[in-house]
Amino acid sequence: MTAKSNPVSARAGIAGLGFYVPQRVLSNRDLEKMVETSDEWIRTRTGIVERHIAGQGEGTSDLSAEAARRALADARMKAEDIDLIIAATTTPDMPLPSCACFIQEKIGAKNAAAFDLGAACAGFVYALVAAEQFVKTGFYRNVLVIGADVISSFIDWTDRSTCVLFGDGAGAAILTPAGSGGILSSVLGSDGHYTDLLKISAGGSKMPASPETVTHKDHYLKMSGSEVFKLAVRGMAEAVNEALEKAGVKKEEVKCLIPHQANQRIIDAVVERMGFPKEKVFVNLQKYGNTSSASCAIALCEAVQEGKIKKKDKIVLATFGSGLVWGAMVMEW
Repeated sequence: MTAKSNPVSARAGIAGLGFYVPQRVLSNRDLEKMVETSDEWIRTRTGIVERHIAGQGEGTSDLSAEAARRALADARMKAEDIDLIIAATTTPDMPLPSCACFIQEKIGAKNAAAFDLGAACAGFVYALVAAEQFVKTGFYRNVLVIGADVISSFIDWTDRSTCVLFGDGAGAAILTPAGSGGILSSVLGSDGHYTDLLKISAGGSKMPASPETVTHKDHYLKMSGSEVFKLAVRGMAEAVNEALEKAGVKKEEVKCLIPHQANQRIIDAVVERMGFPKEKVFVNLQKYGNTSSASCAIALCEAVQEGKIKKKDKIVLATFGSGLVWGAMVMEW
């Protein structure tokens, strides 16, 4: 489809939200039977109690399509109303075509353009920023933004340093012109110097799949946890402070901070570094683990559903992921 001519908007805001996680639940007790670990060890070091895992043949586009349908229902829109789909994911159904095209077909968004965006765990915020530009310039009016990953497909279930952390899920938001409120500011950043700290080495053009890559487990996610921890804390805290300054919003005015749901210790360290009240921080990682690109999207959905975010509230999203990349966004609901 060609771009539509729409009036330029001062701001873009979220008109609808939805999320979906697979039915299968993998608890810490289940993991005790799979790898040398314990429920106490996982809870103490991560805060995670359980995570949802995609079933056989259930891909990222399947989770995304259901999250999208729920966001459409929340916004009281039809799929035909969507002008553009941006799917933030690092685990597309296949290398090509894009996951966004599969989502488009599954929900019946026949009038939409579609593309994928890869920014790992920071994907949802990156995609919101991209969508905001289309809406504010009038290039498109209704943009469906999805953060989704089936990261379990790339986890070595014998590696306790990673298998206890991750889960699968999808979150969706529909961005439209906002008469008031909406996105007030955003900050994005990257430092490619740290690409080796969190990666999946094989399966791309540089290291295609081969018997050797399978034998060496190069298709699984590998992470240098302690180094990522320190950089995540600093990156998210600095991004949030910069975004608040750009928006002209004081820390005391923020009603809800939604950080990337990776590890309770990381969240606690970010909050301590910022001097932010813990009671204003939304956390749901105990139920889902780290859902990568879906993390902030799912948390935002649940925070709204649980009444933690109300109209006119100022909220902040903070993300960090492989790349290394990070981002923060200030919104007025």
